[in-house]
Amino acid sequence: LLAVAGLVNAYDIVALQEADGGSLRSGFRNQVQFLAEHAQFPFWSHQANRNVASLAASSNGLLSRMEPSEVVDHRLPGAFPGRGALAVHYGTPRQGLLVVIAHLALTRNARRAQCRFLAELIGDRPHALLMGDLNCSAGDVEMRQLFQRTRLLPPPLSLETYPSWRPRRAIDHILATDCLDPLAYEVPLPRVSDHLPVALTVALPDACRL
Repeated sequence: LLAVAGLVNAYDIVALQEADGGSLRSGFRNQVQFLAEHAQFPFWSHQANRNVASLAASSNGLLSRMEPSEVVDHRLPGAFPGRGALAVHYGTPRQGLLVVIAHLALTRNARRAQCRFLAELIGDRPHALLMGDLNCSAGDVEMRQLFQRTRLLPPPLSLETYPSWRPRRAIDHILATDCLDPLAYEVPLPRVSDHLPVALTVALPDACRL
């Protein structure tokens, strides 16, 4: 966790997947809160997705240096419960920034339904980011509706992130809308998980800040 805190300290908005929200597995420590405190993020949120008999509590997490105007939990569709998305709003409702943090399912049919849900959630917003473990590449069929029904663009590079010790699959993404020109898109080091992280640098318009 301290290695993760050292890595994320350089960024303004961080999306986390499978962070433990406080269970036996983590010594009943909320790992998102721990990272926020040790990397000095003033704003954080976690979305509990799956709690296995108090043994493990898997969560999506947000770390932010800017104060969100709203954070909304969404349940993602699927045959098995336990997948969610965090919708984080910054600035004005229309021209502000929407950041969606998601961890999609392992099966293609479930991911199709989840991508449809996310496409409706994001809509035609000009300033939006989708961040997370999407469990598929940007070229897979289930991702097409995201690019067809929103202003999200495929990532500028295909970065292989899984497994971190010998990456062969590009399944972790930060997708940005066409109004957010990417200045840099990369895999930062060191390796701190079974997935490699991805990092995107964009210049935010003034309306994205309160």
